[in-house]
Amino acid sequence: MALVVVTLAAGKGSRMNSELPKVLHTLAGQPMLSHVLQSAGQLPNARQVVVVGHGAEVVQQTFADAEVDFVIQHEQKGTGHAVAQAMPLVDTADTVLILYGDVPLIKTATLAALLEASQSGLALLTVDLADPNGYGRIVRDANGVIQEIVEHKDASAEQRQINEVNTGILAVAASHLQQWLPQLSANNAQGEYYLTDVIAMSVADGIPVNSINATDEFEVQGVNDRIQLAQLERHFQAEQAHRLLAAGVSLADPSRIDIRGQVTVGRDVSIDVNCVFEGDVELADGVTIGPNCVIRQSKIGANSHVESFSHIDQTYIDANCMIGPYARLRPGAELAENAKVGNFCEVKKSQIGAGAKVNHLSYIGDASVGKNANIGAGTITCNYDGVNKFKTNIGNDAFIGSNTALVAPVTIGDTATVAAGSVITKAVEAQDLAFGRSKQRNISGWQRPTKNND
Repeated sequence: MALVVVTLAAGKGSRMNSELPKVLHTLAGQPMLSHVLQSAGQLPNARQVVVVGHGAEVVQQTFADAEVDFVIQHEQKGTGHAVAQAMPLVDTADTVLILYGDVPLIKTATLAALLEASQSGLALLTVDLADPNGYGRIVRDANGVIQEIVEHKDASAEQRQINEVNTGILAVAASHLQQWLPQLSANNAQGEYYLTDVIAMSVADGIPVNSINATDEFEVQGVNDRIQLAQLERHFQAEQAHRLLAAGVSLADPSRIDIRGQVTVGRDVSIDVNCVFEGDVELADGVTIGPNCVIRQSKIGANSHVESFSHIDQTYIDANCMIGPYARLRPGAELAENAKVGNFCEVKKSQIGAGAKVNHLSYIGDASVGKNANIGAGTITCNYDGVNKFKTNIGNDAFIGSNTALVAPVTIGDTATVAAGSVITKAVEAQDLAFGRSKQRNISGWQRPTKNND
């Protein structure tokens, strides 16, 4: 017996007012469908099948590298019809778990509990809502046993008073689905084949209908428009902020942080407002992040400080470094301990040695900067000839004067000095002083031009 997770992702999502298939709209930086697949993928031995329809090709391309089988629902005739499209990929002995690509916050622990409940029959995930308008109601008998699910448009006035509603998420033996799905009828207000009708069939066949009640309504909330998506985004971010606070992080304002991946933290980390974290980010003990920073797929060492408006992408930063404000560290940047990259500086695919300083208005690309080197304001490495990239090597304790252009490939030796305003095209040996600028010429008695009044 195996587990087959069938995720329904065929809907157009008209209320999103978008050409993009609904399940590809992002939450926390990932498509909604990605969240569902990740939660289900943590279940043991889960085979995943996704039913696509509107924008099927785009969805399949987006998840081309995922371990997922796709089936196409060419006509959207309801949830029961959608599940039926997946059944040829399911063996009779399997257990089927049915999920939805627009219910992104479902948790693995909830799904595991639902599967446990399905061992003795059909298991249904329900939730109690203060406002159940629009949802299918869970109808129970006097003993509290589930008898059926009645869709809102088909419900009586009395049934609409029920607050327990169907989430659509259920688990059941494939053998039962194979028997029930062909019996579904579209004789209802929507003219669709409702998956929910299998509940009454289960009761009629004497198969117990068990239920798990979700305690967090956001976990099972579907997205039909951008308003609901924004609500789920804020709920998700609030959960992430709570996790960081519980881990000992100081957040200047928990409502003004966005985590679009996984943030791992040490002790005594401090994060100011409006910071965005993407991918896997590691913040070691004592790291301080100033306001309005974006940090993507990077590691920041102990007691390092990132000042405001800095962008850090695929970068490794060692301990006790100073970054920013307004610094940009691009992929491949590596900073050794006690290094400094300051105001309006950009570093790409370069190693900045221990104690080295790149403090002002500089670009360092495809370079190696030795320990304790000092890079003056306005220095640039000219690493690109329009076709190829070339390397600049700056030695230990080198001093590069302000407004210098280092034309790669070029090497500056240990303790060498380059005079301000130089254009360096040849190697500078260790301890040498290099001038690479034209001779100054002063013209006495020179008259400034005057405005022509004609």
